[in-house]
Amino acid sequence: MKIIQITDTHFSPNKPHFNGNWAPLLTWIEETGADLIVHTGDLTVDGADKDEDITFSMDLMRQVSIPMLIVPGNHDVGHFKESDQPVNAERLARWRSLAGDDRWLEDTAGWRFVGLNSLLLGHEDDEEEAQFEWLAEALSERAGRRVALFAHKPLFVDAPDEGDTGYWSVRPSQRRRLYDLIEAHDVALFASGHLHWAWQGRFDNTQLTWGPSAAFIIDEMEREMPGERLIGAVVHEFDTSVASTIVAVPGMTAHVLDDVVHEVYPQAVKPREPVE
Repeated sequence: MKIIQITDTHFSPNKPHFNGNWAPLLTWIEETGADLIVHTGDLTVDGADKDEDITFSMDLMRQVSIPMLIVPGNHDVGHFKESDQPVNAERLARWRSLAGDDRWLEDTAGWRFVGLNSLLLGHEDDEEEAQFEWLAEALSERAGRRVALFAHKPLFVDAPDEGDTGYWSVRPSQRRRLYDLIEAHDVALFASGHLHWAWQGRFDNTQLTWGPSAAFIIDEMEREMPGERLIGAVVHEFDTSVASTIVAVPGMTAHVLDDVVHEVYPQAVKPREPVE
């Protein structure tokens, strides 16, 4: 069983800065012979507020001849309650009506593949709790299958026991609940995106993979993180275990967000310190 993971494509009909990476990525995907494509979020530039970003991006995804499953990212459904675009009922409804379910499971070849909406984590509300209950049931009823989890946000950035990293990873309380579920069940892989860094590591018996963005890398706007800056995808091959390979896809452009952030995400530009 071969799964291609793509992530952080950031497509938009109105801000087309990264759309040019779709043609080479699509060509490469079709040549892989994969059984399934999993997109781990940030499909769009601003699907959280714009229907047309989701519909445009979903039209691109339908060009793939291989079945695809997608989980949303923060640019698709919003983020924490204190953010400029918090996850709320309206944003979730937009995603669910235009893109499909924000969580899912797929059983095949002795594996259970589970997609999570990691943007619900940290809200401590009914939506978060309903997803945790759904996940616990999905894992307890796996009937001997091994498990691979796919989500937008990683469990942690630098260390499994780190504190709250804010924007970048799952918050400690929700992370602990995920750890407990992972430990209790045969979770072989936790694959994510969001960081725009490509990295692989382990947490106890679980392989961790950060998929590289298909849109841009980040230079000096944010701190250094583990792994490497590259544009591409991940090939996950499942048998009795999982082997994952991070691939720099030929023909794709490694856009640098720092160069275009004023046009694409002006709200992300940090104010300069006053000159004394």
